[in-house]
Amino acid sequence: MIIMDELPFRFVEHRGFRRFMSVAQPRFDIPCHQTVARDCLQLYEDERGKLRKFFRNYKGSISLTTDCWTSIQNLSYMCLTAHYIDEKWGLHKRIINFCIVDNHAGETVGKMVEKCCIFWGIRKVFTITVDNASSNDLALRYLKKKLTSWGTTILGGEFLHMRCGAHILGLIVKDGLKEAHGSILRIRSAVMYVRSSPSRLKRFKECLEIQKVESKAGLCLDVETRWNSTFMMLQAAVSLKKGFDMLELEDDKYVAELTRICEAVPSESDWCYA
Repeated sequence: MIIMDELPFRFVEHRGFRRFMSVAQPRFDIPCHQTVARDCLQLYEDERGKLRKFFRNYKGSISLTTDCWTSIQNLSYMCLTAHYIDEKWGLHKRIINFCIVDNHAGETVGKMVEKCCIFWGIRKVFTITVDNASSNDLALRYLKKKLTSWGTTILGGEFLHMRCGAHILGLIVKDGLKEAHGSILRIRSAVMYVRSSPSRLKRFKECLEIQKVESKAGLCLDVETRWNSTFMMLQAAVSLKKGFDMLELEDDKYVAELTRICEAVPSESDWCYA
């Protein structure tokens, strides 16, 4: 329960849980949070041991996917996932590493992936899928040499380097969105204005009520690195267009702030683009 629902270890010491268990099963001896932490760690160790044994005995090839990113604490992380097919042709995936790395340099990533493969006993790697960062080209060249020296590559590693289709699609859409950059910027600024304070949001809802707009769509801001979030932002904003039109007539601060940020409020052509 603790692991599946991502609960804090101290959850077992909360009064509500203890009262619930006293009714559900008074005989249950509720462990302390130290015991829960120790049991979770032991479960992790047991499962890791089983997976290592499986990989060492696995006769097929395994595909890997990896990605790196930097947190808001300015720490570099890397995640490595293994994908494989069982004897019943069922597709499985397991996260086999999630760690801090010194940097996103190709050699650093390549050596970390190599280290993980050695630890898990993964020798036959079919493909490694990465995004289109230039550092990954260097990482894959390094790994191709290592895997070739192990004598476990398929077709000499010709298809080892796979480029992430989702990342390519994201780059295509992001490039296409530049055609409507001004329109998106003005609509984004309008959404930011409404969401910036409870009073502005209340005023916007009053405008919707007056315009008799009965949309349950909530205004959401996008994340510029995720194009699908931009779509969701525009989709919600378009459904509430009448509210923005009335806000333009009723709220001088709205017009002044958007004029300062992006030179104008969203026009009819902006909404048509969206």
